[in-house]
Amino acid sequence: MNIGEIARRAGVSRSTVSYALSGKRAVSEATRRRIEQVIAEARYRPNASARALAEGRTRTLGLAVPPAGRNLTLMQLDFVASVVEAAGRHGLDVLLSPSGDEHDRSFERMVSSRRVDGVILMEVRLEDPRAHRLRRSGLPFVTIGHTADSQADCWVDVDYEALTSRCVHHLADLGHRAIALLNRPQELLAAGYGPARRALDGFTASATERGLSATSVCCPDEATAGEERVEDLLRLSPAVSAVVTLNEAALPGVDRALRGRRLAVPGDFSITGVVARQWAEDFHPPLTSADVPVATMATQAVELLVERISSPDAPPRQVLLQPSISLRASTGPAPVRP
Repeated sequence: MNIGEIARRAGVSRSTVSYALSGKRAVSEATRRRIEQVIAEARYRPNASARALAEGRTRTLGLAVPPAGRNLTLMQLDFVASVVEAAGRHGLDVLLSPSGDEHDRSFERMVSSRRVDGVILMEVRLEDPRAHRLRRSGLPFVTIGHTADSQADCWVDVDYEALTSRCVHHLADLGHRAIALLNRPQELLAAGYGPARRALDGFTASATERGLSATSVCCPDEATAGEERVEDLLRLSPAVSAVVTLNEAALPGVDRALRGRRLAVPGDFSITGVVARQWAEDFHPPLTSADVPVATMATQAVELLVERISSPDAPPRQVLLQPSISLRASTGPAPVRP
């Protein structure tokens, strides 16, 4: 039995049945009892689509991911999977929409057609037109990372500036005097990608504070590029004895470059950074790092968005995570060099 048949048997309109089921509008007590009697006799249970329609919601969250042509890092893929899992616990579906570059039309369709009840934005930049568009639309949203003017937004972020700074201080405490930052791609840094910019700020400030010789290198998100960048670094700056990185995809290349130079980790060279735990634990030797809590970020983003959808006028909430540095085997005292 569908909602139309219930309306026919109860002698009311379909909309009256919807109002009685959702409580969205007042229905007389006599009419409500008549509808409830028909439902009880038919053992009717509204399906999820019918409930969503009655509530005026899609029961779907939008997730704006990087462009489809760009290979997602393991951390990004883990985040997508964790968002889907967290949304499922709320009985919600997730619509993936690539955004950025030529894919902005996909994002615009998702927003303007109201296909979703709210949006989670990945890869947020300090000046992000997608956030501006969502503010204008009134559609609830949560960002992963935060823009420069984000006080009115809900967001979840990792404190890349503070964590990168802690990595620098850890290396300085071990006696390293010349260090390098292996950052994300140059185009992301130039575009104001939050983690890359904030990591650079934290690296520069803490290296200056400790009186270290500091070099910053941008690197595409791939192992081959990581190998090339580290080979160039060792050739041009031979005094460098340690690297801080947030480019997890480059790590296998970093390892190859060091092996090619017959540099042992951590005896001859130390590595640390802010990366996903799986990358850190799979590195050889295991990487000393601030482990980005991907599943926690995804769960909290979904929770914040569900709250925002339910209470759009509530004050925005922000979550800034500062995971501790996990001391593993990739960092050690600075080598004594002739």
